[in-house]
Amino acid sequence: MSNKRFSFFFILLVLTTPASFLFAQKAKEIVDIGSRREMFVDEFMIESLSGKAQRILHHPEPKEVAIAHDQPWEGNTCGYHSLFKDGGIYRMYYRGSHIATTKESLKEAHPFYICYAESADGISWTKPELGIYEVNGSKKNNIVIMSGNIAGVALKMGDNASMFKDLNPDAPADARYKAFVCSSDPGGLFAFKSADAIHWLPMADKPVITEGAFDSQNVGFWDSVKKEYRAYWRYFKNGKSENTLTAGGVRAVRTAVSKDFIHWTDLKDVTYDDTMRIELYTNQVNAYYRAPHILLGIPTRYIELGWSSSMRALPDLPHRELRSKHNLRYGTALTDAMLMTSRDGSSFDRWKESFFRPGIERTGTWNYGHQYICWGIAETRSDLPGAPNEMSFYSTETSWTNEARTSDLRRYTMRLDGFVSVNAPMSGGEIVTRPFRFKGSKLSINFSTSVAGAVKVEIQDEKGVAIPGFALKDIQPVFGDTIERIIEWKGGSNLGALSGKPIRLRFVLHDADLYSFHFSD
Repeated sequence: MSNKRFSFFFILLVLTTPASFLFAQKAKEIVDIGSRREMFVDEFMIESLSGKAQRILHHPEPKEVAIAHDQPWEGNTCGYHSLFKDGGIYRMYYRGSHIATTKESLKEAHPFYICYAESADGISWTKPELGIYEVNGSKKNNIVIMSGNIAGVALKMGDNASMFKDLNPDAPADARYKAFVCSSDPGGLFAFKSADAIHWLPMADKPVITEGAFDSQNVGFWDSVKKEYRAYWRYFKNGKSENTLTAGGVRAVRTAVSKDFIHWTDLKDVTYDDTMRIELYTNQVNAYYRAPHILLGIPTRYIELGWSSSMRALPDLPHRELRSKHNLRYGTALTDAMLMTSRDGSSFDRWKESFFRPGIERTGTWNYGHQYICWGIAETRSDLPGAPNEMSFYSTETSWTNEARTSDLRRYTMRLDGFVSVNAPMSGGEIVTRPFRFKGSKLSINFSTSVAGAVKVEIQDEKGVAIPGFALKDIQPVFGDTIERIIEWKGGSNLGALSGKPIRLRFVLHDADLYSFHFSD
């Protein structure tokens, strides 16, 4: 048979083969996970779910207001926060801005400023007086970047910036910290660097990324798994222009990679595993710090709903009506946040349901500007004495809902790895993983059960046959609620003899949630 005929029949076979069979074939591929943590935010590690087992999305819980943006250079539309841990502190950056709204006009009360806050624990935040830029005759403020001449580069700053600590081990000392700073003229993203995370300088005299709209938070970071920088920014798809929203256009995300943060290649439009027409205002993509091979995004979803009885029943109606006089969407668009993940950086699994719902109706919520999530996650202590650390997220609130020169950033919390679990009710369910190899001698799981519930774990060979000594009959039910529990069978917990060999895991769940697992020594 000729190569052409072989190719034709191969393509025909793929096109006519049931998707379930193709998935099963893929599931037989043996993946090497080493000692990395695996979660269930996607279906990558799952070959089958049976009984009443299913993946469910969990939601962060609201806590206190972390930061009140109440200074003259801040205002009621502060946003686009970014955060990272740096030694013993957390550093946070955000846009200082205020929109004054009257019947006659909408007016920016002052230029955009990039401001700075820090915290030792991710809970209590301070705004240090940095003394770098003068505003209203004083340098007593927390501003780190503003428009003007910076090291010979004329910056007319757009409405956002995103800072990060560069994890590239080869990053020079004067560029241990990097940032994308949006420029309105010329349009695009400037690359900035810093030696101390406070004083920032441009890395080039012109924007390094120019193909896009950029009128949202645009992020970049070092991918420690793929050993390259990644960028994610706003553009518009399906309209007449990718740079400006036109009829039929949809707010969307574009990505590229770089070796030096200056020259960007492999530009792609981010794709999703669904066909829903969802407008994503931000993207907030970053490597999940406990499993950096998984890229996790918490984008803000934007929906224009227009006037209805439900819209008029929402909080802050007088100001909502005032904003609508200038543009309908200013008063009747609503925002919340979603969850999406990727393993290749361009194709994402996106949950259709909200990750951050606006929550119970109260002043300053259910508006255009609510639930814009800070780019970055902090690990913080629990309110419960003796409980393990948890993740803290930060979300905008009271955005553009009044004429007071203030807006809030609220903290939310969730258990470590707690984004998605495989859950089963008391009647039971099972999950069987795809075959894989691991490195280590202990298996640990992050799980939760009721008092009557339990998890049982069986180790199988790659064909699905229980390995002697590690079958269900060899383990007592595991119960409790903990971030890390080492699994033991009758013969103990040492799995060293299986390290490097292809196996599967079979989890049997009763009134239980399984969040993640990993192998270690």
